[in-house]
Amino acid sequence: MNHILNRWFKKYFSDPEGVILAVLLVLGFTIVIFMGDMLAPVLASLVIAYLLEGVVRVLEGKGMGRLWAVSFVFTGFLFTLLFMFLGLVPLLSKQLAQLVHELPNMVAEGQRSLLLLPDQYPQIFSEDQVKELMAAIRASLTDFGQTLLSFSLASISTLFTLVIYLVLVPVLVFFFMKDKRQLVDWTMRYIPRERTAAARVWSEMDRQIGNYVRGKFVEIVIVGIVSYVVFAFMGLNYASLLGALVGLSVVVPYIGAVVVTVPVLLIGFFQWGWGPDFAWLAFAYLVIQALDGNVLVPWLFSEAVNLHPIAIIVAILIFGGVWGFWGVFFAIPLATLVKAVLDAWPRVADESPPQANDADETKTPA
Repeated sequence: MNHILNRWFKKYFSDPEGVILAVLLVLGFTIVIFMGDMLAPVLASLVIAYLLEGVVRVLEGKGMGRLWAVSFVFTGFLFTLLFMFLGLVPLLSKQLAQLVHELPNMVAEGQRSLLLLPDQYPQIFSEDQVKELMAAIRASLTDFGQTLLSFSLASISTLFTLVIYLVLVPVLVFFFMKDKRQLVDWTMRYIPRERTAAARVWSEMDRQIGNYVRGKFVEIVIVGIVSYVVFAFMGLNYASLLGALVGLSVVVPYIGAVVVTVPVLLIGFFQWGWGPDFAWLAFAYLVIQALDGNVLVPWLFSEAVNLHPIAIIVAILIFGGVWGFWGVFFAIPLATLVKAVLDAWPRVADESPPQANDADETKTPA
C-alpha cells in the first residue's frame, strides 16, 4: 500500500510546478471560503472589473487610450447600475408585493379546486390525500410567511450593507480597471517563476470564464426581455416579475427552467383557469425554453468546454452548497477550472518495473 501511495505521490507531486499550482489553488480557495464574507465587496469588484475588461480591450484595439476606454466603460456600468436600482428593482418590488398580497386569494381558490378532485377523479384522489396535501400547503405558506417576517426585521441591516456595497464596489471597480497593469505586476513579484502549469491553467480559464460569464449575462437579458414581452402581450399578471424570474432561471442549467415553470403556470392557472389562454401560455413558455436551449445557448457558448450534464449538476450542488448563489452562478466556470487543472497538472511518467524474461523463468538450473 505504501508503495502505491509513494508511486502516486511521485507521479503527481514530484514536479515543482505541480506543487506551486497546488499551493496557489489551496491559498485561493482558503481566502474565498474563510474570508469571503469580509472580502465580498473586493471579490465582487474583481469579478465585475474582469468582465468589463473585455470591452476595454476592444476599445483599446480601436486606438482609444487606456484611461479613456476605462472611463467610457465605467460610465456605462454606472448608468446600468442606476437603471437597475432606480428603475427595475422598484418595479419588481411592487409586483412582488402585489403577488404576496394576492397570495391568500390564490391559495383559497386552489383549495377549492383541490376539494373537487375526489368527486371528479375518485379513482385517483381520495379525501384523505387531498387533506394531507392541503395541510402541507398551509405548512409551506406558514414557513414562507415566517421567512418574509425575518427578512423584514433584518431589512435595516441589509439596507445598510447594500448602501456600503453601492459606494465601495463602483470605486473598487474603477481602480481595478485603471491600475490593472500595476496590480498585476505587483502580484507577479510574489509568485514563483516556476509557474508554467499555473500560467497554462490561467490562460485556459481567462478564455473560458470571460466567454461564459459575458455570454450568461447576455442570455439572462435576452431571455428575460423576451419572456416579459410575451407575457405582457398575453396579458399575464406580474409579467415583469415573471420575466425576471425566467431570465434568472438560466443561471442554473436544467434545474432553473424546471423550478421557474411552477410560478409561471400557477399564476396563469389562477388568472385564466383551464382554457385556451392557459394552453397558449404553456406553449409560449415551452417555445422560449426550447429556443434558449437549442438556439441561444449554442450560439453564445460555441467556444465553451463541453461538460457532461452529470458534471454540471454535481458542480452546482457542490459549489452552490459552499458559496450559495454565486457558487451556483459560477458552477460551470469552476467545473471548467477543475478540468483545466487536471489537464494541465504536470505528471512524471511511471517507471514500470523490468519484466522478467519468459525464457529465464522457464529455464531450470543445471
